[in-house]
Amino acid sequence: MNELSWIFLLAVIIYFILELYLGRRHIVHIKSHRATVPDEFKSDIGLAEHKKAADYSIARKKLGLIEAAYGAVLLLVWTLGGGFELFDKLWRTLEFNPVWTGIFFLLSVSLVMSLLELPFAWYRTFSLEEKFGFNKTTVKIFFTDLIKNAVLSLIIGVPLLWVVLWMMQSAGGNWWFYVWLVWLGFMLLMLLIYPTLIAPLFNKFKPLTDAELKARIDSLLERTGFKTNGIFVMDGSKRSGHGNAYFTGFGKSKRIVFFDTLLESLNPDEVEAVLAHELGHFKHNHIKKGILLTAIMALAGLWVLGFLIDKEWFYQGLGMSTKSDYAALVLFFAVVPVFMFFITPVMSWFSRKNEYEADSFASKNASANDLITALVKMYKDNASTLTPDPLHSLVYDSHPPAPLRIAHIKQVR
Repeated sequence: MNELSWIFLLAVIIYFILELYLGRRHIVHIKSHRATVPDEFKSDIGLAEHKKAADYSIARKKLGLIEAAYGAVLLLVWTLGGGFELFDKLWRTLEFNPVWTGIFFLLSVSLVMSLLELPFAWYRTFSLEEKFGFNKTTVKIFFTDLIKNAVLSLIIGVPLLWVVLWMMQSAGGNWWFYVWLVWLGFMLLMLLIYPTLIAPLFNKFKPLTDAELKARIDSLLERTGFKTNGIFVMDGSKRSGHGNAYFTGFGKSKRIVFFDTLLESLNPDEVEAVLAHELGHFKHNHIKKGILLTAIMALAGLWVLGFLIDKEWFYQGLGMSTKSDYAALVLFFAVVPVFMFFITPVMSWFSRKNEYEADSFASKNASANDLITALVKMYKDNASTLTPDPLHSLVYDSHPPAPLRIAHIKQVR
């Protein structure tokens, strides 16, 4: 072990302690407010529903903390414990060329990682979600999804890995910039093809047939100047009782998708208000800003990797004895989350700012009151806690806490 090994070990410990501290705060705060519905929600959410949301949030957080501990141990086993080193030696003995050795190494590591995480996915789906009445997934669907994801990963991932590893080997000292260009093109391509080629492999999408609702939506789209490739209803109830709505796609492939569970819960006025919120993200260029921010962070990360890739101490400090392009990739992306934890609250702030802007847009282009009633129904139907710990929310939450969000909408309406 060298200095990097000790720095990394310390970083993992601090990272986990922070997660544990924030998680425990969150649990204690929710428990302390479990017996009383916040005043502003008392007319819409009953005590039993409030307690269910508290219990659901606590159960999810407890599972998350167990996963965090499990993940920290596995990370240390893979790195300092020699897990990556073992797989590297096994594939090197087969004497493939460096690119294919790297592909087989990365695929085998990914497979084992997925298998090690499978018990948590099973428990979350068939125990936690089942207990609170949200799970609609059958065992058949669960494993079919796993197989589809695995096949897609091979079809899409192997060619991408080949190009990346070939560039790292052949493109000289500026390989990281060329790899970034490839990654950027790949990301944009996925945004284009996901709605029409990938998403339908997992869910059915049918055009919205409710004439009254479609007329309202068309009117909203026209007065806000938004063009879309279609308005679709997704069979979200096939897997879960949670409801949602989202935009997907890029350029001419943009489409609006409503979960069938959401349409069953909301009236047409509320659906229009929720859609206006989603349109707000588009009108404020949140999607483009997100892509740009992601691209900048990816470029910075690859530049750092370009600096580290020839450093013996980087590999040895993280448990690998032999330098290679694929080893640099797996080590870098395995440890980056630990060292970049400080960015999490910044990204959460950025996301919450976007949500406030989208709410303001919706309040001006639809009914603020309908947006409020829609959000309250969604909080209730999804068992979202109304009383998250403020510090935990500040660090992790992509959406503002319910009381702050409702207060903001009332202020701007």
